[in-house]
Amino acid sequence: MTKELRFAGTGGQGLILAAIIYAEAALNEGHRVLQSQSYGPESRGGASKADCIISDTEIDYPKVYLADFLLAMSQKAYDKYKSDVKKGAVILFDSTYVEAEKREENVVYFSAPISKTVRDKIGKELASNIAALGTISVVYPLISEETLLNAILNRVPKATIELNKSAFDIGKQLGKEILEAKGSIEFVF
Repeated sequence: MTKELRFAGTGGQGLILAAIIYAEAALNEGHRVLQSQSYGPESRGGASKADCIISDTEIDYPKVYLADFLLAMSQKAYDKYKSDVKKGAVILFDSTYVEAEKREENVVYFSAPISKTVRDKIGKELASNIAALGTISVVYPLISEETLLNAILNRVPKATIELNKSAFDIGKQLGKEILEAKGSIEFVF
């Protein structure tokens, strides 16, 4: 099994940290992992990305060419990366900031108001990246929820542990609501 994941949004949304956490969780489950990120002018507000390749075998090519999974947390990121996915890929987008009217064929779309829900329940969007990881753990369960949460708690500052646990739980609930609305979907990992 080899899966290519892209975490995309606007610089400052914490998506590089989310990808690092996801990669660490995959390592903790015994997978081979390659994680890379885009720095540059994107870090000041343009579309930015961080990629993870997770495999049970040697990783031959160090870049995500066509993603199996795309998280899009901003419109610019969605517009830029929505076509760079495989047939049968999953795109999860934050409906707070993304309108996915133009959709690719043979792709599964999940929509959730991730940032709005975090803002409404916690008071600020700061942990939207962690909530997105919670949603991913439900709608694209490549890594177990427990392993992912442990990776989060090992990476975030100790003073923010409860905030990040809450954000992760908010994301998991959004994921459950997505699946209830969509019905049963099976993915081959």
